[in-house]
Amino acid sequence: MSVTATPVPDSVRAALRSPRRLRTEVLAGLVVALALIPEAISFSIIAGVDPRVGLFASTTMAVTIAFVGGRPAMISAATGAVALVVAPIVRTHGLDYLVATVLLAGVLQVVLGLAGFARLMRYVPRSVMVGFVNALAILIFVAQLPHLVGVSWVVYPLVAAGIAVIVLLPRLTTAVPAPLVAIVGLTLLTVGASIAVPTVGDEGALPDSLPHLLLPDVPVSLETLRIIAPYAIAMALVGLMESMMTATLVDEVTRTRSDKRREAWGQGVANIVTGAFGGMGGCAMIGQTMINVKESRARTRISTFLAGAFLLALVVGLGDVVAKIPMAALVAVMVMVSVGTFDWHSVRPSTLRRMPRSETAVMLATVAVTIATHNLAWGVGAGVVVASVLFAVRVAHQTGVERMPDEPDGAHRYVLTGALFFASASDLVHRFEYDEAPARVVLDLSGAHLWDASTVAALDGVTSRFEQQGAVVELVGLNTDSASRHARLSGHLGAGH
Repeated sequence: MSVTATPVPDSVRAALRSPRRLRTEVLAGLVVALALIPEAISFSIIAGVDPRVGLFASTTMAVTIAFVGGRPAMISAATGAVALVVAPIVRTHGLDYLVATVLLAGVLQVVLGLAGFARLMRYVPRSVMVGFVNALAILIFVAQLPHLVGVSWVVYPLVAAGIAVIVLLPRLTTAVPAPLVAIVGLTLLTVGASIAVPTVGDEGALPDSLPHLLLPDVPVSLETLRIIAPYAIAMALVGLMESMMTATLVDEVTRTRSDKRREAWGQGVANIVTGAFGGMGGCAMIGQTMINVKESRARTRISTFLAGAFLLALVVGLGDVVAKIPMAALVAVMVMVSVGTFDWHSVRPSTLRRMPRSETAVMLATVAVTIATHNLAWGVGAGVVVASVLFAVRVAHQTGVERMPDEPDGAHRYVLTGALFFASASDLVHRFEYDEAPARVVLDLSGAHLWDASTVAALDGVTSRFEQQGAVVELVGLNTDSASRHARLSGHLGAGH
């Protein structure tokens, strides 16, 4: 199905002119802001920094990406993947080196974005994308388990009630996002009935002032660069990969096309701004993005901007009120996000029977590595590697060498078919009959393609074997690309190739 692009300015203007559309965007931003609070605090703890660092990072990331990003309605904020990357430098060198790392990572992302990093997403197979989505859904669900262990029994019916509201309310009305109703309703219930349950305030202290510019107090030297560069490179790559995968997923959900090149360098700009305000950096957040575009049906930059603005207003201006929100309400929201994110069709028995085993293996590898490392970038990388290897194996088995009837002059004729590359050419020299070779041998390559030096070297080996028997070898039917490669490399590769 083709995906048509909707011009971003027109969609924003259309939302501003439509009270109903604008209400959807505003309420979606509010729901996302509420969901961001415990996540940002949790990721701050993972990174080893004060909760204020994660909350301010989420605010600046969301507000900035709303203007410079290439995927409307996608939410960027402090994330677990980035927190895991930067945690070691916080432990060994402190907050100032973290900020310097975030600034350098932002610069690298801008450079990579302008250089066309987003184009690499075309090499990510669909099975890796499915594995990415499923692994993410599992991680989102697993992240809620600590809030369900060792707590009062009252938490469980509250979570169940929140899930019921999110599932059932849309059947009655979609005027107000169901997650927002669940959060407000459970908060009023626990406060009004004085029910003692874990709250957002128990997760960490909320800031009571606005963020301010904070340049890192580190020496400007090659030694500093040596310390922060490995973490900055890892952060830049992890952030871009997770953001590009999330943008692709949102494209499918909304049936619109995003500008991934702009999103890539926009992530860099957002991280530079975040670092300048002393934030821990971040990237696209799949869970909150799904709340925004799937649960709340937001479609424009308005919701992204308001998510950051509401987050700042909530934690600074209404911190006492936000602190009373029961974690059970947010757990209910995130559980339903995980259920909605998981691709259930991919694990149906009928789908697994129909799907090639290699595709299923790639999906499972992506899920397994992601869950084992809690790093989506590692999972995607592993999935791409497995997919590439299995693809090479599959294509290698599609090549053939067939002996055809002899030519009128008695010459042997062989027809080679398929993609000839390192995997398929490794045993090519053993697929011909060299004994009692005639004076002339014809190798017909009209149904084949020479992809690399390994194939040219293999054909040189075949030719040499026949020439040792006194035969002259003729290669016929080479297409333009294959002929050019063979002419350039044949006879120049040496025995080592």
